[in-house]
Order: sequence, then structure tokens, then C-alpha cells
Amino acid sequence: MASLGFNLGFSFSGVKNRQVSVNGRARVISCCSSSSSEASQQGISTTKPPPEIELEFFGPKPGSDGTYPRDKAKAVSGEKLLRSIMQDSKIELYATYGKVMNCGGGGSCGTCIVEILDGRELLNQRTDTENKYLKKKPESWRLACQTIVGNKENSGKVVVQRIPQWKK
Repeated sequence: MASLGFNLGFSFSGVKNRQVSVNGRARVISCCSSSSSEASQQGISTTKPPPEIELEFFGPKPGSDGTYPRDKAKAVSGEKLLRSIMQDSKIELYATYGKVMNCGGGGSCGTCIVEILDGRELLNQRTDTENKYLKKKPESWRLACQTIVGNKENSGKVVVQRIPQWKK
């Protein structure tokens, strides 16, 4: 019967090795640097925060004072679709018909139309689905369910007009 012994916490030049001894032979089963854990224990951040995209949403119609209602949100670049950001931030996306008849973000109904007023370069290119539903619409119009905000590396501001088909 073989005896099994453990030697945890062995440290050599800032690297922690975990060793297992089987029949007198030591084998490293994992290796990790201790510098990141030491830095976090000292309160030093070893990674920079992910880039963020700031979003500003304008309502489709002006209020009684003549100004368009505005909502704001932030998102980590490249992690979410515009539709998800709007829903998470409780920002109205759909017109009346779309509230009842939307496809749930599958890209098969065309009811989540928005217009990108500024910051188009911070979004992905139009998808084939968007080209199908928006072929006769301006290039600035997008489907929120197909629009990825950021690319994990960029940051900046995107300005969005909600329900552009209501604009006069």
C-alpha cells in the first residue's frame, strides 16, 4: 500500500508550488505566482479596470417643456447587447406594438429599432439580420438586439434615439 504525503506552500522565487509525494517521488501538481495574491493582500490592484462605454438615450418625442427625455447608462465595453443594457437600466425600448409582439431579442421581428446619433464607431457592424430588416432605413438605424456595445478594448460615448420611427 502506498503512502500519500502533501507538501503545500513550498515557495521558490515568488512561485508557490503544490507538491504531492507518491512512493517517495515528489511531483508538482500545480504552480501559481504568489505576486498577485500578495499584491491583493496589500491592496494593490494588478489589473486595470475594463473599458466602459457611456450611453445616453433620448426619448422619441419632446416633453411638454419641449425637451426630449434623457436616460443614461454605462456598460463594460464588448460585454452586452444594446437591448440588454436598456432592459437592465429600465429604459423603454419598444413602441406599443413591440411591447406585445417582440421576439425576445432573437432578431426575427425588427421591433427594437434605435437610431445611433453619435458613437457608431464604438459598436459592431450591422449584421445580416439588420441588413434584412433595415435595408430601406438610414445607416444610423440599428436593431438593439443585434448591436454589441464596444469591443472589449474601446471606450467612449454612444448617443441613442429611442423609437426613431416616431420622430417628426
